[in-house]
Amino acid sequence: MAAPDDDDGGALRWRVLARTQVHDYRIFRSMAVRAAHPQTGAERDFTVLDTPDWVNVIALTPADEVVLIRQYRHGADRVHVEIPGGMVDPGEDHGAAARRELAEETGYTAAEWRHVGTVEPNPAIHGNRLFTWLALDARPTTATELDAGEVISTFTVPLAEATAMLRDGRIDHALVVTAFAHLALATSALRRP
Repeated sequence: MAAPDDDDGGALRWRVLARTQVHDYRIFRSMAVRAAHPQTGAERDFTVLDTPDWVNVIALTPADEVVLIRQYRHGADRVHVEIPGGMVDPGEDHGAAARRELAEETGYTAAEWRHVGTVEPNPAIHGNRLFTWLALDARPTTATELDAGEVISTFTVPLAEATAMLRDGRIDHALVVTAFAHLALATSALRRP
């Protein structure tokens, strides 16, 4: 079987004919993409969301507690339990963005940082990447600097409790679950149950 990134010599790659911005929504731009089918040449329109890269941070305190946040999410119309994270600013390194987001949203900083994984959040309509960082020995050291659109409450739970929250659905944000999957893959073997 071929590797997932093997596109069969281009036999699967659509030829982009035009890419036009439809609207700028500040945190993403909607794009109209006209492309030709790789085998038939038939043209078709697609919608793509041009979004900056994102970061999220699993911050562990010296006592192995996870720094979590609660914030309201308009799409789901409810408060979610998440980990700190956000957009990578133009020209910013994703590691620097992770450090910035942790401090801005929670007031925590960390002694040691490790990049534990990268995913494409939804390649059907997004072209961006999500970088997950592990922050070790995180401590509250500074005041938060929330954006005008953020209302966040910060709390910590033991790592075992965070695992229970993932299992029972109290943490159900897909990108947060993905971050913890990266942590699990970085620290133990994937095996058949």
